[in-house]
Amino acid sequence: MSSSPPRHGRRIALYTIIASLITTPLAALVLGPHLPPGHGSREAAAQVTDNTVLTVVMTPIACLVLVYFAYAAIVFRQRGTEIEEGATTRGHAGIQTAWIVSTTAIVLFLAGYGTWALLQTGSGSGQGPVPMASADGAVLPVQVIGQQWEFTYRYPTYGGLETSTLVLPAHTQVEFHVTSLDAIHSFWAYDLGVKADANPGADNVAIVRTGDARSFDVRCAEVCGLWHGYMADTGQVVDSASFATWVAGQRKAFAPIAGSMPPYRPTYQPDPQRRAG
Repeated sequence: MSSSPPRHGRRIALYTIIASLITTPLAALVLGPHLPPGHGSREAAAQVTDNTVLTVVMTPIACLVLVYFAYAAIVFRQRGTEIEEGATTRGHAGIQTAWIVSTTAIVLFLAGYGTWALLQTGSGSGQGPVPMASADGAVLPVQVIGQQWEFTYRYPTYGGLETSTLVLPAHTQVEFHVTSLDAIHSFWAYDLGVKADANPGADNVAIVRTGDARSFDVRCAEVCGLWHGYMADTGQVVDSASFATWVAGQRKAFAPIAGSMPPYRPTYQPDPQRRAG
């Protein structure tokens, strides 16, 4: 060997530090803002922040692994045809201590940060019948009803209006009440940072605060039958005036069947023979 094992360790550490100093700011400032799920709601933006923190923490670790593999492949590769035994190593107390301390610190930091983030923005995913996050200001309740094979949406503050398209006002606290009429579905509004199970007989609540006007995709994220793959739609976040106009038009179209619709309830018990899948 041309140099001792401690020297190899110092070189690997130096190269890792250099690589980390270059890539970590890039991960935070360049990659971070473009991480999923985007900025369609306050909760989605919080998830982007969480993913950025995880990426920044992971970057030096990835640099260490890649630098070690590259260094080993270059420095310790077999040269010529003569087989040479490597130097005997029996452990290194300093490296072992540093490894235990650093990994313990990383795990504790992520546990603490994750707990704090959940307490700050513990909504977006379904939280059961009672949401974790208290709403600030006026709240628009919207019931999401999964059924084979579509989502429909009821607006209890507008006479139980039910529509096949999800439209929300911008910069508004929205309280989704997610349930199902038949199989288990999963309401996934990716751009809003919402993913909540739709279970028969359950009222699963998720709260988000919408951002600027935009379109967003809605998908069912739970295999629910033959046409599960077609259970998709495009929702809209619009300004308050456009939302009021849309509601007025939908209530007019809804009026002929309003009398035959069941009253708004947290859950519904449909005829089990009505659908199959």
